[in-house]
Amino acid sequence: MEYKRLGDYIREVNLRNRELRVTNLLGLSIEKKFIPSIANTIGTDMSAYKIVQPSQFAYVPVTSRNGEKITVALYDGEESAIISQAYTIFEIVDQDVLLPEYLMMWFGRPEFDRYARFHSHGSAREVFDWDELCNVMLPIPDIARQREIVAEYETLTRRIRLNEQMIAKLEETAQAFYRKMFVGGIDRENLPEGWRRGTLKEVADCFDYKRRPLAGYDRADMEKKYPYYGAAALMDYVDDYLFDGTYILMGEDGTVINEDNTPVIQHVTGRFWVNNHAHILKGTNGFDENLLYLILKQTKVNEYITGGVQAKINQENMMSIPVIIPSSEVVMGITEALRPIFGMLQIKKQENLKLTELQSLLLARMGK
Repeated sequence: MEYKRLGDYIREVNLRNRELRVTNLLGLSIEKKFIPSIANTIGTDMSAYKIVQPSQFAYVPVTSRNGEKITVALYDGEESAIISQAYTIFEIVDQDVLLPEYLMMWFGRPEFDRYARFHSHGSAREVFDWDELCNVMLPIPDIARQREIVAEYETLTRRIRLNEQMIAKLEETAQAFYRKMFVGGIDRENLPEGWRRGTLKEVADCFDYKRRPLAGYDRADMEKKYPYYGAAALMDYVDDYLFDGTYILMGEDGTVINEDNTPVIQHVTGRFWVNNHAHILKGTNGFDENLLYLILKQTKVNEYITGGVQAKINQENMMSIPVIIPSSEVVMGITEALRPIFGMLQIKKQENLKLTELQSLLLARMGK
């Protein structure tokens, strides 16, 4: 397959918000998406901000702060937006030759991230500058073939999105049932007979001793068979697994707490690998992982966090988190009622893992 130089198909754009007509301020995420900006702009001169228009790209030249991924995204909004002047905006010269969606798929490949990090340079901070981006080589098939590839990828994306919506509804149902049976109407000062106060250590076992991190270069050439989880999300796929079953993962450092002060947790099933940024838990003493998940989703953990620049929930603090332990009969009734809900939820999650794997395979085939 013949590779072409990207710089022959793109051009930089530098349109400023001089007249202050655009007010929609966006940022870029490491997940390669445009997101609403959380920057404090009080007193900021917004006329210096850059305007990004539909079908244009933006990227962050500085790569040393982003770990293994390059922050680049395609803007698919319907109206113009503004972004920080620190970003570089560019567009495709002729969309009848190169589709923006096809190029964004190329930017989504792990191989592109590794290439960009390798070609970043600098001492105080590493930068993947415009010239380096232009020197990227990629296959550019005819436009009809590009449309086929993009359509196949977007079909998988739509199915993943529908499953995510179903997962969200199932979780809402499970949490509503939990609140009704476990929280609503319960006087926490005077617990019902047979109920008592305890700690997470009494209802969960921790398996952190089994986890093992894998660096990006170790994962690069692995067959993509089993999910590889980090503190907050699925990060990659690897060729082996450490765990087989249903577990709860709780963020240990970095991404550990949500805006409502509840812990960042994942409910995972099957064969998988976990790095050393997530605690690994299983329910015990009558508590299964479904109930454990719902309990933790309702628990505030801000006072159990340590660390300065990087937040951390160490194992000792985690296992000391207070938990109300109902009678064994109540626990049994709740777990039985929750089982079919979580059964369907796990089916949808497994479908999405397979669909995500198919997306990864499609991206890998672009370079062959």
